[in-house]
Amino acid sequence: MTTSIELSLYPLNENWKPQIKAFIQKLNEREGLTCITGGTSTVIVGEHTLVMKTLDELMQWSIAEHGRSVFVAKFLLDYDAS
Repeated sequence: MTTSIELSLYPLNENWKPQIKAFIQKLNEREGLTCITGGTSTVIVGEHTLVMKTLDELMQWSIAEHGRSVFVAKFLLDYDAS
Protein backbone atom coordinates (compact mmCIF):
# COMPACT_ATOMS: atom_id res chain seq x y z
CA MET A 1 0.00 0.00 0.00
CA THR A 2 1.30 3.44 -0.89
CA THR A 3 0.94 6.23 1.65
CA SER A 4 1.19 9.97 1.19
CA ILE A 5 1.70 12.27 4.18
CA GLU A 6 1.63 16.05 4.15
CA LEU A 7 3.75 17.04 7.15
CA SER A 8 4.41 20.39 8.80
CA LEU A 9 6.94 20.82 11.60
CA TYR A 10 6.66 23.64 14.14
CA PRO A 11 9.67 23.67 16.49
CA LEU A 12 9.01 25.15 19.92
CA ASN A 13 12.25 27.10 20.10
CA GLU A 14 13.66 30.35 18.72
CA ASN A 15 16.21 28.73 16.40
CA TRP A 16 13.66 26.89 14.28
CA LYS A 17 15.00 27.13 10.71
CA PRO A 18 18.00 24.77 11.16
CA GLN A 19 15.75 22.16 12.80
CA ILE A 20 13.30 22.17 9.89
CA LYS A 21 16.11 22.07 7.31
CA ALA A 22 17.81 19.15 9.11
CA PHE A 23 14.53 17.20 9.27
CA ILE A 24 13.89 17.71 5.54
CA GLN A 25 17.49 16.73 4.72
CA LYS A 26 17.12 13.48 6.67
CA LEU A 27 13.85 12.77 4.84
CA ASN A 28 15.53 13.29 1.47
CA GLU A 29 18.33 10.86 2.40
CA ARG A 30 15.89 7.95 2.79
CA GLU A 31 15.83 5.48 -0.09
CA GLY A 32 12.39 4.57 -1.41
CA LEU A 33 10.64 7.83 -0.49
CA THR A 34 9.59 10.73 -2.65
CA CYS A 35 9.67 14.05 -0.79
CA ILE A 36 8.23 17.27 -2.19
CA THR A 37 8.92 20.31 -0.04
CA GLY A 38 6.82 23.45 -0.26
CA GLY A 39 6.73 26.68 1.70
CA THR A 40 4.69 25.33 4.62
CA SER A 41 4.84 21.54 4.39
CA THR A 42 6.55 18.51 2.91
CA VAL A 43 4.73 15.68 1.15
CA ILE A 44 6.23 12.24 1.73
CA VAL A 45 5.17 9.39 -0.58
CA GLY A 46 6.21 5.76 -0.37
CA GLU A 47 5.36 2.26 0.75
CA HIS A 48 3.26 2.52 3.90
CA THR A 49 5.56 0.62 6.27
CA LEU A 50 8.63 2.59 5.14
CA VAL A 51 6.84 5.95 5.41
CA MET A 52 5.55 5.21 8.92
CA LYS A 53 8.90 3.80 10.12
CA THR A 54 10.74 6.83 8.76
CA LEU A 55 8.28 9.24 10.33
CA ASP A 56 8.60 7.50 13.71
CA GLU A 57 12.40 7.49 13.60
CA LEU A 58 12.76 11.10 12.46
CA MET A 59 10.22 12.46 14.93
CA GLN A 60 12.10 10.75 17.76
CA TRP A 61 15.42 12.05 16.38
CA SER A 62 14.01 15.59 16.13
CA ILE A 63 12.81 15.62 19.73
CA ALA A 64 16.08 14.12 21.04
CA GLU A 65 18.20 16.54 19.02
CA HIS A 66 16.16 19.75 19.21
CA GLY A 67 13.54 19.41 21.93
CA ARG A 68 9.78 19.70 21.77
CA SER A 69 7.99 20.36 18.49
CA VAL A 70 4.53 20.25 17.02
CA PHE A 71 3.98 17.98 14.01
CA VAL A 72 0.84 18.40 11.91
CA ALA A 73 0.11 15.66 9.38
CA LYS A 74 -2.51 14.63 6.84
CA PHE A 75 -2.49 11.00 5.67
CA LEU A 76 -3.69 9.61 2.35
CA LEU A 77 -3.59 5.81 2.33
CA ASP A 78 -3.47 3.65 -0.80
CA TYR A 79 -2.31 6.60 -2.89
CA ASP A 80 -2.17 5.92 -6.64
CA ALA A 81 0.96 7.76 -7.82
CA SER A 82 0.25 7.19 -11.53
